[in-house]
Amino acid sequence: MIRSLWDRDQADHLQSGLEELVYRSNLIGADRRVCNWGGGNTSTKTKGTDFRGREIDIMWVKGSGSDLATMKAHQFTGLRLDDVLPLLAREEMSDEEMVAYLAHCMIDSKHPRPSIETLLHAFLPFPHVDHTHPDAIISICCADNGREVAREIFGDRFVWVPYVRPGFTLSKMIAEGVAQNPQAELVLMEKHGLVTWGETSELCYAKTIAVIQEAERFIEARVQKDQVFGGQVCESLPEPERKEVLAQLMPLIRGAVSGQKRMILTFDDAQDVLAFVNSKEGKTLSQIGAACPDHLVHTKMVPLFVEWDPATRDVGVLKQQLRDGIDRYQREYQAYFERNHSEGDQMSETAPRVILIPGIGMINTGKSWAASKVSGALYHRAIAVMRGATALGDFVSLSEQESYLVEYWPLELYKLTLAPPEAEFSRQVVFVTGGAGGIGSETCRSFVAQGAHVVVADLNIDGARQVADEINARYGDGRAIAVKMDVTREEEVVAALKEAALAYGGIDVVVNNAGLATSSPFDETTLQEWELNISVLGTGYFLVAREAFKQMKAQGIGGNMVFVGSKNSVYAGKNVSAYSSAKALEVHLARCIAAEGGEYGIRVNSILPDAILQGSAIWNSSWRNERAAAYGIKPDELEEYYRKRTTLLVNIYPKDIAEGILFFASSRSEKTTGCMLTIDGGVQAAFTR
Repeated sequence: MIRSLWDRDQADHLQSGLEELVYRSNLIGADRRVCNWGGGNTSTKTKGTDFRGREIDIMWVKGSGSDLATMKAHQFTGLRLDDVLPLLAREEMSDEEMVAYLAHCMIDSKHPRPSIETLLHAFLPFPHVDHTHPDAIISICCADNGREVAREIFGDRFVWVPYVRPGFTLSKMIAEGVAQNPQAELVLMEKHGLVTWGETSELCYAKTIAVIQEAERFIEARVQKDQVFGGQVCESLPEPERKEVLAQLMPLIRGAVSGQKRMILTFDDAQDVLAFVNSKEGKTLSQIGAACPDHLVHTKMVPLFVEWDPATRDVGVLKQQLRDGIDRYQREYQAYFERNHSEGDQMSETAPRVILIPGIGMINTGKSWAASKVSGALYHRAIAVMRGATALGDFVSLSEQESYLVEYWPLELYKLTLAPPEAEFSRQVVFVTGGAGGIGSETCRSFVAQGAHVVVADLNIDGARQVADEINARYGDGRAIAVKMDVTREEEVVAALKEAALAYGGIDVVVNNAGLATSSPFDETTLQEWELNISVLGTGYFLVAREAFKQMKAQGIGGNMVFVGSKNSVYAGKNVSAYSSAKALEVHLARCIAAEGGEYGIRVNSILPDAILQGSAIWNSSWRNERAAAYGIKPDELEEYYRKRTTLLVNIYPKDIAEGILFFASSRSEKTTGCMLTIDGGVQAAFTR
C-alpha cells in the first residue's frame, strides 16, 4: 500500500514555495508506484518580481526531461502566469506554437524548457497541482470499464477525460471538466494518469496519496491471487540454473539486438516478473500495448515474448527461438514505422527494449546500463498496471497509431536530446585484468571517461572494488563492476567472464594486463619462478583471451583485445629470462589470436611499455630492488635511470599506456590487428625490427 512520506519537521524548514515544490516532487518520485521514472510533473503558483521590480504571479513547473525523484530547484521553470492564462480563451493551438509561446513566458531564458503539460497546470485555478502515473490509477484508466469503476470508487468527485495526447487540447479539456464539476477533487486521464491539487503543497501531496490509496484498496479487494494473469502455467528454473542459462543467452541476445547500434543488456528475475512470464495470459497481455504513454520511448509499444517451455530445459531451442524472435520483432517494428511515419521521422533502433522468457525472467536493452534499467523499471510498472486492470475488467491500451504518435512525438523525443552526446566507447563493455593496479585502474578510468562500461577484474578484489566505486560515484551507478579473478585459475576466469555477460550482456574490449615480475640470474632461476611467470603472464593471458574470444564469437559483432606486454617482449633483459620469455609468449599469442580472429571481426594488438613505476604493485615490490641491483644503482634512483636511458629523455606513466590501449581499441585503428606499439620513450635496444 502506498503511504505518505511527508515529514512535517523537514517541510517546516523549507524557505520558499519553490523549495516546497522540490520537496514534494522528490517525495512523489521516490515511490515508482506513484510516478514513473522521468514521468509526471508538478507545479506551484507563487508571487515574485520581474526584471523591473514589479510584483507578478509566477508558476513554477517541472522542466522537460527531468525526473521528479532527483530534481533540484534549477530544473524547474518559472513562467509569468498572466502571460500564460490568455491561452485558455483560444480554441486550438499546435505543439510548435505552444512551445514557442511558452518560451516568451519564461521569467529566465536560462531555465529549462517547461514540461509538455505546462498548460494543464496553468489552466487549473489551484496553487499546487500534481500530475502522476500511479499504478493503481492507471489500472483503472487502462481497464475497459474504467469510467464505471471510477464512479464506484470516487462517486462525483472525479472528472474523466478521454485519451488525448498531452498538449493544448488535453489541458483545456481538463480545465473545462473541472470547472463544470464543483465537486471535483481529481482528474482521471484515460490510458494515462492522475491529476490532483491542493491549497498548500502538503495538502496537494496528501490528496495524491489519498486518491491512490482509495484505488489500491478497491483493486486489492478484487484481486484473486491464484488467478492473477490467468494463473501460472509453468515454473521458473531454480536461480543457479537461471544464471547459468542467462550467461549463455546474454551474448547471443546482445549480438542480435546490436545490428544498428550496440546495446547494453540487463536482466531481471524479480518475483512479479517471473509471475507474469510464467502465466497463462502473460503473452496475450504483453502484446496489447503500453500501459502508459510515458513508457513508449523506453519500452516501445510491445515487448518480445518468447514462448519457451522451461520444463524442457532445452537451451538450444531457446537460443533459436531468440534469434528468430528478435529478427521477426525487428522486421515487424520496421513495418510498424512504415505504416505510421510522417515525413521527416527518423526510425529509432528496431531492437526490442524488453524481452520476456518463461522460466527465466526479463532482459532489457538500452544504450547504457542506466537506460536498460529504465526500460526494466517501466515494465515493472506495466506488469503492476496489467495486474490491476485485469482484476477490474479487460486491459486496454493505446491504438497503434496513438502509440506511434507518442513514441515519435517531437516533444517527447526532445527529452532524449538533453542527454550528453555519445562518445567513442559509448555502448561498449571493457574487461580489464589487473584492473586495480596502476595501468589497469588508469585504463578503466580512461575508458569510462569515453563512454564505456568496465569490468574491473583483479585478484585484489578490495582494490578492484575501490576503483569501481570511484568510477560509479563520478559517472553514475552501473558504469563499473568489480570481479575477483585469479588469471591462473580456469574456473575463476570462466566465472568472471560469465559475470560480465550477466552484468552487461557481453564484452567488446578485453585488456589483458594482469601481471607480475621476478628477477634472477639465469642459472639461479628456479623452476618455481619460471612456472610462476609462465602461469600468470602466459597461461593467464591465454585463459582470459580464450573465454573472451568465445563470448565475442557468440555476440557476432566483432571485438578488440589489447595485450599489455613489455619492452622485454622483444628485448632480452638481463636477469629476467623467465619474465622476458613469458612476455614474448604474450605478444606472439596475441598475433596467433589475431590471425584466427580476423574472420570474426576480432582485432588483437599489443602495447609494449617500459618502467611504469607510478602506482604499480610490481614496482613497489621486491622487483624494484632486484632491478636496481641488476643495474648497480639504488632503488630510489631507478626512475631517473630509466628516464635517462630513453631516446626522448622522458618517464612513462600509466596514463600514457592507457592512451595507447584506447587507441588500439578505438575506431582510429579499425584496420589494424596483430600489431605492437612501443610506449617506452624510445629504448633503442627494444626498437622493433
